[in-house]
Amino acid sequence: MDRYMPITGIDCTIASLLIDTEAPLDVLHETAAYRIRTATQLLESFAFGEGVHSELARVLVTSLRDGCDLLDVVGRRLQGQVSEQQSKSRQAPDAS
Repeated sequence: MDRYMPITGIDCTIASLLIDTEAPLDVLHETAAYRIRTATQLLESFAFGEGVHSELARVLVTSLRDGCDLLDVVGRRLQGQVSEQQSKSRQAPDAS
């Protein structure tokens, strides 16, 4: 896998937004979770209306909310692992 991967949501000849595939997992997770939460909140605003589109929005929001909840759990676990690793690295004796 290449280190930098273009974001696929933007169709252009020269990619200007890239994902660093070697970034820490907790950073990648938080970035993805933020983007999904933002889309979910926008869809929720459509779900408050009436009609066929609002019913569809409600169905989609339910799945996205469930996904956001799952991402929150994964994020907390990743953050715990990062904190644990940082704590261990501070406690490790200096090899020099």
